[in-house]
Amino acid sequence: MNILLTGGTGLIGSALTRCLLADGHHVSILSRSPQKYAADFPGAELLKWDGRTPDGWAHALTRADAVVNLAGAGVADKRWTPARKRLILDSRMNAGHALQKAIEQSAHKPAVLIQSSAVGYYGENPGDTPLTEDAPPGDDFLARVCVEWEASTAAVESLGVRRAIIRTGVVLAANGGALPRMALPFRFFAGGRIGSGKQWTPWIHIADEVAAICFLLENDSAHGAFNLSAPNPVPNAEFSRALAQALHRPALFPVPPPALKIMFGEMAGVLLGGQRAIPQKLQSLGFTFQFSDVAAALRDLL
Repeated sequence: MNILLTGGTGLIGSALTRCLLADGHHVSILSRSPQKYAADFPGAELLKWDGRTPDGWAHALTRADAVVNLAGAGVADKRWTPARKRLILDSRMNAGHALQKAIEQSAHKPAVLIQSSAVGYYGENPGDTPLTEDAPPGDDFLARVCVEWEASTAAVESLGVRRAIIRTGVVLAANGGALPRMALPFRFFAGGRIGSGKQWTPWIHIADEVAAICFLLENDSAHGAFNLSAPNPVPNAEFSRALAQALHRPALFPVPPPALKIMFGEMAGVLLGGQRAIPQKLQSLGFTFQFSDVAAALRDLL
């Protein structure tokens, strides 16, 4: 397949690009700094874009069989000031609208568009109720972002483009994302559960994240939203114990909620909340997870 990819230089996008290239697909990556990343992805085509318009890259759609939209500013990279919150939302909406406009204008339409989202769609939900794809959205900041993010490319469906939405959990990877930061205090014998530890952690191994996206690209019956999280989410206390064991460290120092709120402000709600997200639709289509046990996933990565 010829695949057009936004967010291709991020954690998920990098792993996905390398997998697609290894499988013989042609990958075109839209990037604000294509020269900066060209050496990192030999075999891929890097095209410059501004993240807002189809200018300079829309011609790539004339040969694209699929589009994967992973673009968006990092949610946990910086404290949530009003300006940062606006960037988190705008970067996602602008990218989605640019793709939608380019597809509308292109004589050739891709067969499928994979639209990124997150389990934050369900809100900061510390309850024990399993959340399938039919669960309603929450009403906190990230939930509202996810609702608008998903809607940013909705109009392509009326153009005959199949669309699958990936509501991703906490992606576990050795070389980036949340895991190295989560592991750091444990490495210094200072790790422990967050808050009460009862909040659910919807995690997924990077290998399963990439495999699930490829599965949805190729499965013509895959429409709508899919939870991309392991079938066995765990409470934070259990996740913390598994992380400590993988690093051969104790888990003795819980982080109290007031400290998190001082350090992270509004973003602390993401850490103190959680979602017991279940990949019901993905499994019903026949997808098999390589890592469904959090302890095994952490041992593999660490």
